[in-house]
Amino acid sequence: MTALSTEQTHDRTAPAPEPGEQPVSDNLPLTPSQLKAFGEEMDAIRQRIIASLGEEDADYIHRVVKAQRAFEVAGRALFYVPPAWPLAVAALSVSKILDNMEIGHNVMHGQYDWMGEPGLSSRMYEWDNVCPSEQWKYSHNYIHHTFTNIVGKDRDIGYGILRMDADQKWHPYYLGNPVYAFLLMVFFEWGVAMHDLEVENIVAGKRKISENAALHRGIMRKVKRQALKDYLLFPALTGPLFPLTLAGNATANLVRNIWAFNIIFCGHFPAGVATFSVEETENESRGQWYLRQLLGSANITGGKLFHLMTGNLSHQIEHHLFPDLPARRYPEVAAEVQEICERYGLEYHTGPLGKQLFSVAAKICRFALPDRASDVPGLSTLAGAAGLVTRFVSRRPSVAVVPDAA
Repeated sequence: MTALSTEQTHDRTAPAPEPGEQPVSDNLPLTPSQLKAFGEEMDAIRQRIIASLGEEDADYIHRVVKAQRAFEVAGRALFYVPPAWPLAVAALSVSKILDNMEIGHNVMHGQYDWMGEPGLSSRMYEWDNVCPSEQWKYSHNYIHHTFTNIVGKDRDIGYGILRMDADQKWHPYYLGNPVYAFLLMVFFEWGVAMHDLEVENIVAGKRKISENAALHRGIMRKVKRQALKDYLLFPALTGPLFPLTLAGNATANLVRNIWAFNIIFCGHFPAGVATFSVEETENESRGQWYLRQLLGSANITGGKLFHLMTGNLSHQIEHHLFPDLPARRYPEVAAEVQEICERYGLEYHTGPLGKQLFSVAAKICRFALPDRASDVPGLSTLAGAAGLVTRFVSRRPSVAVVPDAA
């Protein structure tokens, strides 16, 4: 297929539906012929970027790796100087964020396999995280990116812990949604490591503990390695400063966990992001797969440094469309993808970090509650009582609060 230039793409118009055609579904508002054209435009973008990969991309990832290592060395060294503890934690936090997001996540997607360097090979890279890379590549690269936002198939919807969609049947357990979300944020790398174990399915009797034997061994090997490095070896090297170094390493891991959780959730769960049923995604075409990735994602606006620290997952839409393209190219194609969306009348979800965070938090709290008060015995009565109190208060005369005179 010949890749279209940006100018050619912008000159095109979205095809009108053929006579008698209907959109695939309410969630997928394009007809089969439109999906075919839409998929061809997305394929053209991908082929153009692949054909242009070269020295600039290689230099970029080499610079990032060099910077990540420099931050780690600086952080480790500064732990020997107690007054510099905050700087040590900051440097180590930046190192861990870069390793996980702009390097590890993207390298393990195969974005730099074309370079032929063992240190940047998706098959060989192991990141600074308690989740083994092989397990993460299966649950993330295959399961999540293949079945993005398909309820019942994409286990990243709620991570087996949270209710994040109306199609997830409500249970009193979900009243703890905000608490579970907070704990998942704080212990995010551990939540990712436990993801493949499908603990919720074991509890529900859908999976046997014995099925996790191989996974459990892999996780324990990685946990031991990470714990030895962060909580024993490096603290021990600082001698009497062991407690401070231990606390610093734990704090850096916490910072990385909170940052990764928020960026990932803001890319997947703000208001307006669509989910899909198994039925409407059966036998989907290439164009339909692209459309599902687009509508099931959201971007976060920001500057170059912000995008770098997110691993360019602030361009989650482009990442879901083109997961194997170097993430540094996502800003380059984002404007083009947005322009295509405008021509096809498709929603392109994007917004600043604060807005997306608020939207995600609201969704976590909203889905903690049942869709109807009558679904929970006693809750409808409580809701009715609350309504009476509200009406009573609203009838009381208002009292103006007058500020003190200056």
